Amino acid sequence: KALNKKEKTDKEKRKKKNMKKIAIIGSGNWGSAISRNIGFNAARIPQFNKEVRMWVHEEIVEGRKLSEIINEKHENIKYLPGIKLPENVVADPDFENVVGDADIVVFVVPHQFLQSQINKMKDCFTKINRTKELLAVSLIKGIIIEKEGPKLISADVEDQLKDWVKDCAVLMGANIASDVAEDTFCESTLGCKNKEAGKLLASIFQTNEFDIQITEEVAGVELCGALKNIVALGAGLCRGLDLAPSTTAAITRIGLDEMMKFSNLYFKNIDPSVYFLSCGIADLIATCEGGRNQRVASAWAKDPSKTWQQLETELLKGQKLQGTITLEEAMTALRYSKNTENFPLFLTLDKIFFGNQDKKAFLSLLKSQRSAL
Repeated sequence: KALNKKEKTDKEKRKKKNMKKIAIIGSGNWGSAISRNIGFNAARIPQFNKEVRMWVHEEIVEGRKLSEIINEKHENIKYLPGIKLPENVVADPDFENVVGDADIVVFVVPHQFLQSQINKMKDCFTKINRTKELLAVSLIKGIIIEKEGPKLISADVEDQLKDWVKDCAVLMGANIASDVAEDTFCESTLGCKNKEAGKLLASIFQTNEFDIQITEEVAGVELCGALKNIVALGAGLCRGLDLAPSTTAAITRIGLDEMMKFSNLYFKNIDPSVYFLSCGIADLIATCEGGRNQRVASAWAKDPSKTWQQLETELLKGQKLQGTITLEEAMTALRYSKNTENFPLFLTLDKIFFGNQDKKAFLSLLKSQRSAL
């Protein structure tokens, strides 16, 4: 009996040692929303360690540390108020605590903050002499601009963390964070080059109300997730200027065409079927209907007394627009390759958001750019 008890204890220790630990880097609106799915799955699937650590950029909210509030109330009262998080999701501002022994890392910080997180991760892994590989998945929308052309965020993660990360998958789709948090049925697309890794990663997100499609087309999935936010700026201007629904639909279609053209210009052999997954047309429609980029663009078109930067601060309460950042990145790439004139919608939005052109002239500007093709 004593031997059986020891064998059982040893077996449990081995099992616990083999459980994969999941870390989430980011705790904003989307990070907090998706942590619900991850926490739920980690608690019920035996191959995962039950505790999920979520890195929090510490800030003071209502006189207290945000991480303490999340761990006490199981709610991110600043970025996802009114939604309960699983008790096994632990908010932690200590970066090493979160990623040091993680097997799977979920990146869900705003694009402009990713580099600082990569730097901290490299420092952490070097400090602890980590040799174990890990899986990474990016939920970050955006692209990186180099003189040779745009670079995928997933590729940048793999390059900079090559000693530890062999594959960085991406998750993009037609899912507004608040809808996911409220368990509204929606879908998402996981792009992963490794089939087995893709199945494992899908299992940490999949629920009855959040359906995951898996594809090996990483570039197409990631570019859809980034570029749709540019198009949403145009859809927002349409709404703010009280243009007809047919006009908004036309802008959305033109935007999809430019998304596809941009993707094929810089990334060859993208499978066109990717546009019919959740990350493609579906995500474009969802973002143009209910995303933060169209919301701020619409408010800006209605209120000439404020800049879009002021409205970003007022309406998003600490969150950031990704559409304007990605627009700047896309236009930088197009200027490098002297292709701006082939992208009339992107060029028109660039002139309005960054070139001081009158936003009320949005449609006439777009028409003139298109007629010049």
